[in-house]
Amino acid sequence: MKSLKGMSSISHNFAQNSSHMKKFDVNGLKQFCQQVFKKIGCPEADALLASDVLIAADLRGVDSHGVARLSGYLRLWEKGRLNPVPEIRIIRETSSTAVIDGDRGLGLVIAPKVMDIAIKKAAESGTCWISVKNSNHFGIAGYHAMKALEHQMIGIAMTNASPLVAPTFSRERMLGTNPIAVAIPAKTHPPFVADFSTTTAANGKLEILQRKGEQAPAGWIQTKEGRISLDPNELKSGGALLPLGSDREHGSHKGYCLGSIVDIFSAVLSGANYGPWAPPFVSFLPLPEDPVGEGLGHFLGAMRIDAFRPADEFLSHMDSWIERFRSALPAEGFEKVLIPGDPERLFEEERVKEGIPLLQTVIDDLQLTGKKLEVEFTVSPRA
Repeated sequence: MKSLKGMSSISHNFAQNSSHMKKFDVNGLKQFCQQVFKKIGCPEADALLASDVLIAADLRGVDSHGVARLSGYLRLWEKGRLNPVPEIRIIRETSSTAVIDGDRGLGLVIAPKVMDIAIKKAAESGTCWISVKNSNHFGIAGYHAMKALEHQMIGIAMTNASPLVAPTFSRERMLGTNPIAVAIPAKTHPPFVADFSTTTAANGKLEILQRKGEQAPAGWIQTKEGRISLDPNELKSGGALLPLGSDREHGSHKGYCLGSIVDIFSAVLSGANYGPWAPPFVSFLPLPEDPVGEGLGHFLGAMRIDAFRPADEFLSHMDSWIERFRSALPAEGFEKVLIPGDPERLFEEERVKEGIPLLQTVIDDLQLTGKKLEVEFTVSPRA
């Protein structure tokens, strides 16, 4: 196992320090999640798919979007905001584009199914871009983008999200964390996979800090008056997350632009709710009274490599790109230069063998979720 030292400096991940946590079997956690999704009415195949997306997040070190989110989806269902048996429909299309209505389904299920459609269309047309409306939170964007890799294609996935982010110079919450993921295959090396939020940190990372009782780094969040805060609970007091870059001097206007692009492609283009009208993930907050669309929106695409240049030629050059960047001289204090996807891949190698580490608060939440639905949490910690 290669060292994970220094990975957080280039990765969006916020993997929990597992030294003081219990580790759980991957398959056991997945089966528990699948049973929970089936209990709320999801067909077996959809329950398995949704569980796979959650577990993939934990395996890749994105603990903020893994099984810790399970109870959040349950609460959306309890509020009637989530349809476990959606009719996912194409409502507008060309040979290389589509708009899809997710019928209030689980974004965890809608997004990968939409990627399958994009891949099929791209196989025929070279590329395909699909905008989705009337969906819900879709988990980690990287999972959906990486589906294209199986077909030697480039995959792209993005989504708008709950309005928790203040644009540069603002104290009003207008945008979501609005992640972007791009997955690109190589010939002999593991793929290039960039998966990042357009904020300095995602809300899920604040939730991890809350569970651990730790402060947030400066530049992640601001108070409702627009002052920098270190309190990970600041959002509960009307504060806001900050765009990537933290402040104007460090490039927050660029993060603001990126988040806006995701919002427009995912929601304005599809007919979903955008900006401050995007529905909140947390069920205790009310939906906007004056919606401008339907549900959350996603934007997904697939690109066939040989639509641009011979595939083998491209893949060889991707190997060359990866090798050259990995051989870049590391800065003082760092062992080596990584490329996007390296940290997640190494976390996955470790956690497949050793199990997924969970904080006690997450374990308690999973047990409570199981109790609500009469699904016993029988997954035992690994020795």
